[in-house]
Amino acid sequence: MIGQKGYPALSGGIEKHVQELSERLVNQGHEVTVFCRGWYCGQEKPVSGVKRIFLPTIHTKHLDAIVHTFLSIIWAAKNKTEVFHIHGVGPALLAWLPKLLRPSAKVVVTFHCIDRKQQKWGAFARLSLWLGEIAACRFPDKTITVSKTLTEYVKKYKTEAVYIPNGVKIPKIENQKELLKQFGLEPDKYFIMVSRLVEHKGQKTLIEGWKKAQAERPELFAGMKLAIVGGGAFTDAYVKELKNIVAGDESIVLTGEQTGETLHALFTHAHSAIHPSLMEGLPIAVLEAMSYGKCVLASDISEHLEIVCDHGLAFRQGDAGHLAEHLIMMAESPDLTKHVGCQAAKFVQANFSWDEIALQTEILYKKILTENIENPVTEWLMRKKPLL
Repeated sequence: MIGQKGYPALSGGIEKHVQELSERLVNQGHEVTVFCRGWYCGQEKPVSGVKRIFLPTIHTKHLDAIVHTFLSIIWAAKNKTEVFHIHGVGPALLAWLPKLLRPSAKVVVTFHCIDRKQQKWGAFARLSLWLGEIAACRFPDKTITVSKTLTEYVKKYKTEAVYIPNGVKIPKIENQKELLKQFGLEPDKYFIMVSRLVEHKGQKTLIEGWKKAQAERPELFAGMKLAIVGGGAFTDAYVKELKNIVAGDESIVLTGEQTGETLHALFTHAHSAIHPSLMEGLPIAVLEAMSYGKCVLASDISEHLEIVCDHGLAFRQGDAGHLAEHLIMMAESPDLTKHVGCQAAKFVQANFSWDEIALQTEILYKKILTENIENPVTEWLMRKKPLL
């Protein structure tokens, strides 16, 4: 597994994806190595059987992923890896390298998100990520997409991807109310958003919508709070801006990054969940909220509608007024939101099982290992296969 920040996952959808997938592949009898960045996770060895390799990197916004990916591929090639599984279109820029270093190996890339559309990137980074999209679709033996929207999107690169979605682990609901006290929250008295603090996730739209709803129906939101859970990702200026926006408003709580039992408690006792993102792959945070039986209000981007269209609520992306209308409706109708949440939990349990996802991935690995597939890098170098 190459491209993720590390294992076990502390935050980030790709990291959670890699953790759940890797642990199950080990249980299915495979040897799995996950390459880690030292700044992301500690050296304490997990008991899962997943092998970790820590390699150096240059910890900056633009060089962190690509430098670590390069060194990971070199290490994996020297150690006779059979399958290089690269995660994300940024690391996929180097999807051709394993084929040059170890031609007999197979390469899989999981296309998690159209990263170049994120506001945090400048022109050069967007160009690099666009080239990464091309590489993710043209060089691997097989490309995986995590949403049906992305499956359609990659067809523009003349690629028939395999749809294997993100999954969710069904939680054991336990009473951990005491963990809420540190944030000044009470059970069923707050809405939750769980996400990295980056602009395209839409926190500012949510805050604006929250304030509009409060202003329109102050009696309805008396005692209610909004908890925004997550940390920055090379977005210090944006995090500072959010803190300035909510300064003095005791109804909005920025909890910072949370994991483990604390995150479990925050999900468990929330009234409902909000996800106002402007772009996604297939958001694990939404699947997680649904697995806890929460009604999710999400922006109406196609990646959200795949999962909330019939099992949640949607508002017009970027429209704080429309978001406020839905918040009011949800606060007015607790029985309805609980019913929607119950149905959502059943839906994700039936359709987004990590066990099934790991089995599909294993089948894909075995298929490409047994098929006589021409080396896509060689094809391109010989001009048998166009890059675009």
